[in-house]
Amino acid sequence: MTEDWIEGRVVEIKHWSDNLYSLKIDAPLAPFVAGQYIKVALDIGENRIGRPYSLVNAPDERPLEIYFNEVPDGPLTPRLSDLHQGDRLWVSAQANGVFTMGNVVARRDLWMIATGTALGVYLSILKTAEPWEKFERIILVQGARHRGELTYPETRARLKAQYGDRFTFVSTLTRDQQPESLQGRITQLLEQGSLQQAADLDISAEHSHLMLCGNSAMIKEVRAWLEERGLHRHKRTQPGHYTTEQYH
Repeated sequence: MTEDWIEGRVVEIKHWSDNLYSLKIDAPLAPFVAGQYIKVALDIGENRIGRPYSLVNAPDERPLEIYFNEVPDGPLTPRLSDLHQGDRLWVSAQANGVFTMGNVVARRDLWMIATGTALGVYLSILKTAEPWEKFERIILVQGARHRGELTYPETRARLKAQYGDRFTFVSTLTRDQQPESLQGRITQLLEQGSLQQAADLDISAEHSHLMLCGNSAMIKEVRAWLEERGLHRHKRTQPGHYTTEQYH
């Protein structure tokens, strides 16, 4: 099937840390649902090279925003990170994806677990009303290697100011240390109970729904941990306890 593309223009590019970037794009994207992704492309030689990126902006926010990690030998991201304000690029005409609140079972608590740039998709969702209407408490967990990868502090601070004790952010670091972050991998911290202790909240089949987004190793390990405790993947025909979105 041929991809339908619309032209976009770079509004702003931000270099967060090391290879982490966010790109704001002015483009007439059709209405979308928080949690969905778009494809962004550049014409390189005779080919149009596109890759999927989750949107960081909420559906009612413009410009569009994507958050990505530059892969030094990748075909697209080194060129995206070299763009400047006003440069042209291509955006898919429609957003896609089912990692949305519509595929989440309403329970008491929602855990949003991310590694790396998967943080962005959760920020889009959290800036809408729906998760706050469905859940009493929301725990946003970001696993990173270095402290410089714990990005979007202003957005997280706004959510905390708006929702108070209903919102908790827990960061974990594997190669850095800082007092406000847990030390270790997400699965290890779940097994130890350290993550639950930091959130002052247990994970249970009765009260919890979990969204898992990021690298495949984290998702595989956390899924196994959940299944051992009687929490099962959510399906349309069988309501479950967790939903997943794999980045790589």
